Amino acid sequence: MRTPEPARADTPDLAVRLPWEAVPDYHCFGCSPHNPAGLGLRFTRHPDGLRAGFRPTRSFESYPGVLHGGLVGVICDEVMANVIMVERGVPAFTISMRTRYLTPLRVDHDYHCTATISRAEADVITASAEIHDVDDELCASATATYRPFALGDVRHLLTLDDADAARLEHAISTQNGRP
Repeated sequence: MRTPEPARADTPDLAVRLPWEAVPDYHCFGCSPHNPAGLGLRFTRHPDGLRAGFRPTRSFESYPGVLHGGLVGVICDEVMANVIMVERGVPAFTISMRTRYLTPLRVDHDYHCTATISRAEADVITASAEIHDVDDELCASATATYRPFALGDVRHLLTLDDADAARLEHAISTQNGRP
């Protein structure tokens, strides 16, 4: 799935850099360019939140010619978690998610997923996502609840050395012009 939707040439400011990029060898299955088995999603700003275009390949199929349904959920989850990071400036773990499949997604076809924050409280954030085809037909949707976290509180769960943890903490704290 290595064909991300490029930002339009007339709006280069729409492309989004994520804090995880501060870690030279991060391997996120959804968005890392360092993970050859991953989805390689790239994000752009969207008036409603965050968007990622993608074109599934046969490497991700389930039934012949059809994207595996679990990966539909992964794509929605990835875009929703990153809209929280971009708009709220906090990383968050998924604590529940519901995915609705309206039609199978086909391999070698273009799609885009757009995510928005639905509700934000101190200890939970709810987001929603929709996947549309090139004709803007809705193919799948998802809603999820996330628990924001401070990097220091979950450091024991992450495989970051001190230098990478410091880089990531700095990138998160300065994301989108935050001091």
